[in-house]
Amino acid sequence: MPEKKIRALGLMSGGLDSTLAANLIQNLGVEVLGLHFSTGFCVADRHRLLGNFNNRDKPYRNDALHAGAQLEVPVEIIDIKDRYLPEVVLNPKHGYGSGMNPCIDCRIFMLHRAKEIMAERDYDFIFTGEVLGQRPMSQRRPPMHMIEKETGLEGLLLRPLSAHVMPPTIPEEKGWVDRDKLHGIVGRGRHKQMQLAEEFGLVDYPQPAGGCCFLPDENYSRKLRDLLTFNGPDVDPDDMMLLKVGRHFRLGDDVKIIVGRHESENDFLERFRDGRGSVWVEDYSSPLTLIEGPLSAADLEFTCQITARYSAGRNESEIPVHWQVDGEQGQLRVQPLGEDRRLDEIRI
Repeated sequence: MPEKKIRALGLMSGGLDSTLAANLIQNLGVEVLGLHFSTGFCVADRHRLLGNFNNRDKPYRNDALHAGAQLEVPVEIIDIKDRYLPEVVLNPKHGYGSGMNPCIDCRIFMLHRAKEIMAERDYDFIFTGEVLGQRPMSQRRPPMHMIEKETGLEGLLLRPLSAHVMPPTIPEEKGWVDRDKLHGIVGRGRHKQMQLAEEFGLVDYPQPAGGCCFLPDENYSRKLRDLLTFNGPDVDPDDMMLLKVGRHFRLGDDVKIIVGRHESENDFLERFRDGRGSVWVEDYSSPLTLIEGPLSAADLEFTCQITARYSAGRNESEIPVHWQVDGEQGQLRVQPLGEDRRLDEIRI
C-alpha cells in the first residue's frame, strides 16, 4: 500500500512571508493548499474596486492567487465578511493594536476556520508565514503560544520561517518536514526573506511590510471609531467600504459627508447614492459628495462650498453647485470655500 502523502493548509495573504512559507513546505514534498480569507478590510479590496488610479497600466490582481500561480499551489478564497465584522472587529476578546486592528482575535478566527477545513478534508497540519518578533501584537512568543492553545492547534501549527527558534512541532517530530531545512528568522527586518525570495526565484511580490489590512491604518481607524461613536454597532459592510475612500467630514452628530478625491473614487461613490444625498459641480471637474444624515439649509450650503473647494472651479468667485436630497434636487450658487479652519475642525 503506498504511503499517504502529507498534506498541509497554509494561510496565504499573498505577501512575501506567506509565499515563502508555502514555497518552503512545498519544496519539502508536502501537498499544499493555500487559504486566503477575505475579511472586507483587505487593502486589495480597495484596489479591486477603484482600480490602480496612480498607474492605470497596471491592472488589479489578487496577490494570494498570484502567489499561488507562481508556486503552482492552489489557493481558495474564503469569504468571512459576515462574521468577521461583528465577531472580531467589534468585539475583540484580546483588544486592539495600534489602530482598530484586533490582530490576535483575527488570527484565532482564521485558524479556527482553517482547523475545521483540516478536519473536513483530512489535511495533516497548518502553517503560516508568521515571523517571531515581526508584529508587536500577535507575533511575540506569549500570544503565539496562546493562539495555538485557544485554537486547539498545539503541535499542529508550523511557522517555517521561524521554526528554529520555536519548539518542534508534530510535523517536524514525525519527519513530515525536515526541520533542518526550515529557518530561524526573528524580528521586523525583511532582508533574510528577500534573500530567500531571490534563492527561490521569486521576483514579483508585494512590497514587504506594506500591510494587507486597513484596520491598523491610523486614518481608517479614526474614521471607524467615528462611525461607531455616532452610529453604534449597527453598521454593515457597505459602511466599512465607504470608510476606505474620500475625505470624510462630520457636520453634526447625525450628519457626515464624504467627498471623492479623484475619478475612480467618484465612480465608486456613485454606487452608494441610493438612500443618500449628493452634491456635485457640473460646469467644472468636480468631486461627488455623498451626504449621510439630515441636512439643514446651512449644512447644505456649507457642503456645496466644500464640494466647490475641491472642484476645478475653486478659484472662481462663485460657481453653481447641484444637490439632490430626499428626492428633491436643486442648485446653489456659492463661493468655493477657501482656507478655513472649520475644515480641520470637522475633518475625520
